[in-house]
Amino acid sequence: MSAEIIIINDAAQPQIAAGCRALQYGDGVFTTIAIKHGQPELWPLHMARLQLAVSRLAITAPDWQAISDAVYQQAAAHPKPIVLKLLLSRGIGGRGYAPANCTRPLVYLYTAAMPDYRQWQQQGLNVGVAKLQLSIQPALAGLKHTNRLEQVLLKQELAQSGYDDLLVADQQQQLTEATAANIFYQLNDAWYTPPLHLAGVAGVMRQQILMSKPEIIERTLPLAELEQIQALFLTNALLGIAPVRQLAERTLSINAVKQLQQEILC
Repeated sequence: MSAEIIIINDAAQPQIAAGCRALQYGDGVFTTIAIKHGQPELWPLHMARLQLAVSRLAITAPDWQAISDAVYQQAAAHPKPIVLKLLLSRGIGGRGYAPANCTRPLVYLYTAAMPDYRQWQQQGLNVGVAKLQLSIQPALAGLKHTNRLEQVLLKQELAQSGYDDLLVADQQQQLTEATAANIFYQLNDAWYTPPLHLAGVAGVMRQQILMSKPEIIERTLPLAELEQIQALFLTNALLGIAPVRQLAERTLSINAVKQLQQEILC
């Protein structure tokens, strides 16, 4: 199925149809791509995650080659680092939740400035623990879908906290991710990352790290074990790898994270 690809050049005047199901119901998925040197970083992983989400949500599969071509065209037009967001909606539908007869997806592409994360990457972050907990919904776990009200509330909590970011647990008291990043932690000199089968987003940088370092395994991190971890870092497609230097009242070593930064990203 050929998707309609909409390039939004002015984010202040978005060209989104009123009947778009992503707008009406959050019925869609998205991904945020780092563009550097005119190339979309980790694009195969971004596309694989989009394809998985489209399959699990039973959205009509678009022309993936046309989408890939559009991404590379946008990337080539920006030799300096930028952010490219791709949002894929189920398409235009009538009133009501049921997606019957909605068979032509919409794809929105628009750019934004690249955040400067160098201080966090080099010096580390000061991180706390969020009060808000993630809902458990295995059918949506791992997907970067457009229903992100939990993250909106978490960012509001973060703004009032004084921390650089917050770790977030699910309703079973298992730490899952940060407000917009995955987490990796060191315990007894081994590295782990929480599984994402109940909640959270499976980030592409997380996937890249797991592919590069197969010795890192998935392991739950109960809130009660947080005081035992030796080191911690946050990661996403834009942030890369950023160590946590301060976790609530504890100071963590960032040396082991710095070594991983060099091994994975250099």
